Amino acid sequence: MTRYIVANATDIAPGERKIVELEGRSVGIFNLDGEYYALLNRCPHAGAPLCEHGTVFGVSSAESPDKPIDYERQRSLRCPWHAWEFDIRTGVSFYDPRNARVRKYEVDVVPGSPQDVAGPDGGRQEGPLVLEGYAVSVEGDVVVVDTSRRRPGRAREQAAERRPAATA
Repeated sequence: MTRYIVANATDIAPGERKIVELEGRSVGIFNLDGEYYALLNRCPHAGAPLCEHGTVFGVSSAESPDKPIDYERQRSLRCPWHAWEFDIRTGVSFYDPRNARVRKYEVDVVPGSPQDVAGPDGGRQEGPLVLEGYAVSVEGDVVVVDTSRRRPGRAREQAAERRPAATA
């Protein structure tokens, strides 16, 4: 078992992060309302130091422009280089197809009725990337990261391709 004391629990305030070096790898430790999470400080998309420079934010949404806005507490991390967004708690990437910032699409005007055309999907959806993470616990007044309990990061499609086929 490989466990490391990375900070006193009071050293990382809620909504804050601390970057540490564990086994030669840069790791971001996040405090989300007293829950601690550890993520490899590397964007799986382009290899940039994500935890160190990414923006921690919460998502706001409303059912329609005249409805109340729901504010989610800070729990997400946005890569400053390519705007990939990741859930700090699970490492899963996500996006909102109604608000895609990085893609562009060709547009055609075609005859037909609106029933013949598919509308955009609504709401946030899981993306293809997952951040590598580690188990974190608070023991007494210290934050401990266990690198032997690792959640591997990956692209979802690549992970599915690597799984052995089921035998009959």
